Amino acid sequence: MNFNRIAIASTFLTLAACVSPTPYQAADPDHRLGYSDQRLADNRIRVSFRGNAATQREQVESYLLLRSAEVTREAGYSWFAFDTRDTEAKTTYYTDFAGWPGWHRGFGWYHHSWAFDPRVETTFPTTRYEAYAEIVLLTPQQAKGDSRALRADDVIARLGPTAERSPAH
Repeated sequence: MNFNRIAIASTFLTLAACVSPTPYQAADPDHRLGYSDQRLADNRIRVSFRGNAATQREQVESYLLLRSAEVTREAGYSWFAFDTRDTEAKTTYYTDFAGWPGWHRGFGWYHHSWAFDPRVETTFPTTRYEAYAEIVLLTPQQAKGDSRALRADDVIARLGPTAERSPAH
């Protein structure tokens, strides 16, 4: 590995280390990181959590579960179950190769540096996760008959203290 590759790799790793995981917070309209929810029916809510590249998949899924429990309680229910749930991984690749002189430098799935050295081409993937679900709010009688039912207070008691919240909370 030549000096250019070492310098580029260390710069990338330094910048990546400066990024902190998305805190447990409402989604910002500009960046859309954090949780959001939408009431679909009297007993059905769509919940999602979108993390940045520094937020691990497990943390994104835990925050989705925590928000689901919170909206259940806010709606006046004690129990909920997931109707649908999924986590998507979105990977973007960054490369230091800018192309040959005179190439059109467009934007797309790859983001390029402006340095030109045809011998150096290093690509770095970054992955961010978004978890989403539709939850069904359950009465205590419905929860007794549903093995997937979760008690909102139990989820909040276990996951709430571990959630890294934004400074505003």
